[in-house]
Amino acid sequence: MNSKGIIFQIQNFSVNDGEGIRTAIFFAGCPLHCQWCANPEGITPKPKVAFHQNLCIGCGRCTHVCPAQLPIDLNTHGARSRCLCCGACTGVCPTEAKILYGRVLTVKEIWEKLEGSLSVFRYSGGGVTLSGGEPTFQTEFFNDLTEFLYDHGLSLALETCGYYQIDQVIPGLKRMDLIFTDIKLMDECSHIRWTGMSNKRILENIMHYQELPARVVIRVPLIHGVNADPENIRRTARFVHQYVPKAQMELLPYHTLAFSKYQALGKSTPPAALSAPSKEELKVLENIICAEGISLYCSR
Repeated sequence: MNSKGIIFQIQNFSVNDGEGIRTAIFFAGCPLHCQWCANPEGITPKPKVAFHQNLCIGCGRCTHVCPAQLPIDLNTHGARSRCLCCGACTGVCPTEAKILYGRVLTVKEIWEKLEGSLSVFRYSGGGVTLSGGEPTFQTEFFNDLTEFLYDHGLSLALETCGYYQIDQVIPGLKRMDLIFTDIKLMDECSHIRWTGMSNKRILENIMHYQELPARVVIRVPLIHGVNADPENIRRTARFVHQYVPKAQMELLPYHTLAFSKYQALGKSTPPAALSAPSKEELKVLENIICAEGISLYCSR
């Protein structure tokens, strides 16, 4: 239990990541690079400082404490390459215009942050959801943390992209009560185009879910121009029906809520051509899933 993890957020009172009221722990680092990622601060496994220019009052306190003597605006040319991501600036910013994403924490330190919520978990039927980024990307810490929380009787859920060496994370997977796994695309070439990686390992890992005690929900982040077409959804539902027939499915329409984070991190926003399907189109795709014998998941 001496391992340490890089966590970019701990979100209390979450109600969209499993049953009851939960605390979601977001692990930094992910093997995929989805062009629509909703958590760009969690793509790489290292701390990073976001600068929200619209919140800055220009007080200059951050520049006074910065060991690298960087300007207020970290997104000016060359500033980010010199940033030490030490968090000194975020500690003195009065408006939270600068935020440190990514802190090194031990299992004990995470437990200390959870202890105050134990009664909430107990009375709401909630627990802890591991998210990201990709929790299994930090393999040793994932297994250590799940062992500790499981031994303390907490209900555990996992949100995963499904891309991992299953033999390395099987101890943690067996401790889960609920597993949310994405299938972005069934076509391998399209999957590589939009995420940077093949989907073969993801689909192979999902085939092993029948051996696990957890409930399984297969999620599809639904995006026009990428995967929001009847053929892809039908292929996905048939795959689920064949290999994890007890699983449910959930369609998650694309949104642009993360755009401000891209800008604050000095990153390019997702392609402008990406968009969400209409309610009518969503209903058609949900009906296809039901017609293939798969029930829809509803968290509430």
